[in-house]
Amino acid sequence: MLGETLNAPPLAPAAASPASQLLPKHLLFSIFARIGGPGLDTDAFEALRASYRGEFLGKAVAYDNRQTEIPASLIHSLRWHPVRLLSFVGRPYYYGAKKKYVDWIASRHLATGRYDLFHSWSGDCLLSLRVAKKLRIPSVIEIPTWHRDRGKVKAPEPVQQGKKGVGWWIRKGKAGLLLERKRFLEEYELADLLVVLSDTAAETFRVQGFPEEKLFYLPRGVDVERFKPGQRPAQFRAIFSGALIKRKGIQHVLKAWHRLNLRDAELWLVGAVHEEAKPYLKKFWRDNIRVVGFVRDPESYLSQSTLHVFPSQWEGSAKVTYEAAACGLPQITTREAGDVVRDQIEGIIVEPRNVDAIAEALKHFYLHPELIEEMGRAARQRVVENFTWDHFRARLLNAYEVAMRKLA
Repeated sequence: MLGETLNAPPLAPAAASPASQLLPKHLLFSIFARIGGPGLDTDAFEALRASYRGEFLGKAVAYDNRQTEIPASLIHSLRWHPVRLLSFVGRPYYYGAKKKYVDWIASRHLATGRYDLFHSWSGDCLLSLRVAKKLRIPSVIEIPTWHRDRGKVKAPEPVQQGKKGVGWWIRKGKAGLLLERKRFLEEYELADLLVVLSDTAAETFRVQGFPEEKLFYLPRGVDVERFKPGQRPAQFRAIFSGALIKRKGIQHVLKAWHRLNLRDAELWLVGAVHEEAKPYLKKFWRDNIRVVGFVRDPESYLSQSTLHVFPSQWEGSAKVTYEAAACGLPQITTREAGDVVRDQIEGIIVEPRNVDAIAEALKHFYLHPELIEEMGRAARQRVVENFTWDHFRARLLNAYEVAMRKLA
């Protein structure tokens, strides 16, 4: 069984208190992110809060520290790092080099033998996991999205052959900076516990033969005081919140909206506009679309909308689905976006890329405003009862206990 029963209401936090759990004495946490800030930085901060408040945080390795609750002495910040000298090589190579540098620093900490549990993220920790395995230190890694092969069984990658001239060595050197598929696959095998964010994510590991006892379900959390219901607009207002990229289904939202041509309705797009979205904005534009762009206060826009539409094709567990639910919005989303929304309870689940289904769901909410109120109340209740950061930290402590018992 996974760490929690998926979609069984309610998803209550564990009843056990930290004092009664088998928890580490000195945790090493590493992540390619900042501690404190938006997005992944928030996840990192809330994870560290669990160990800091439990008085077993040994050290955190991260790229920066932007909070004050956890003492800076417990965080090894890599804000100034030598990998900056490689910034000229191109984004994918530089990105990979920085992740590998985090891993190298964390592996050196682990090698001291001062830690009895290691927690990191997929792609950030191969060297560290090798050290942890050698020293019999239990390890937990989080999977931000899905298995690297996305649920598909792939053949081994062929070995590249060719002459080894100067150009070959340059290409090989640059390729060594990239995060190759085999790196992720080895991390999955080395880790004692894999933290997955949704049942869809878990399924991508099941089809690869991973046993249930190696998977732990850990949905994200949301600040229900920051994200809360506001005044609904007089007219129908759908909102899409997130980066405007094809992976998140923005092209399908625009096509469905253009097809419907609803009266007294508008669509707000809140998020950074990427180049790949611009052709769709031009092709399916209507005057009742408002492009807001990236904002640091998405709650201000979610709380004054009617519903959230987010037909993503691939997520771990999209944080915006928690935020929209906390703001009392019913949602049109996909199972691939996570487990916050249950079909016909907190919203409508559609298949990815299904423009017909998105358009039908939009029209259904437009014609039945009573559903907006009913599902909106259910959405708010679901996150308050199951998906606060307190729930997240309680579940994380359970994950630590499971990992510790594996090598006890």
